[in-house]
Amino acid sequence: DGTEHTKQTRVTDLTRLSNGRLSAWCVTATTMLGFLYKAEDPACCVLMTVCVDVVRVYVWTDDHGRKLKCSAPLYFDYAMSYIQELLTDEDVFPTKAGSVFPTGFVFLVQKVFLLFFRTLAHIYGSHYRETLALGLHPHLNTLFTHLTLFCRQHALLEPEDTEPLQDLITALGRQG
Repeated sequence: DGTEHTKQTRVTDLTRLSNGRLSAWCVTATTMLGFLYKAEDPACCVLMTVCVDVVRVYVWTDDHGRKLKCSAPLYFDYAMSYIQELLTDEDVFPTKAGSVFPTGFVFLVQKVFLLFFRTLAHIYGSHYRETLALGLHPHLNTLFTHLTLFCRQHALLEPEDTEPLQDLITALGRQG
């Protein structure tokens, strides 16, 4: 059956960066998030929120520093476009050996992971029933667990960022 050649991998092992593969991780996460989000019915989401105990409204900050309350689909489009733009910018994510990462690179990475987290938080808070009905919850939980462990290991999110889903983070951590 081939199982003798299968090595069990812990999720924490997957969060280690090998040879600067951060951009590959971001591409994978962006693709998976897009798949999960497009499987939902976001039309009912007038605002980008997470509703766990207290409703939090996430706002988009535009290029001029203005904070915009927008629908979840629009926020998602802004976030994924922003992330895609960064990932394809050779000055931000250089792909050539010996290239230097720009000043402020860590800040940009933190922003990317905050956008990932907020999108996942919204899916959990507003679309989890649909995720269950579609049988996508194992993928959502795996992506979320991987993201939160990765962010913890590399100090990419602040505790106040993850606080709305801390109970979920703890519960999924016990499972993995």
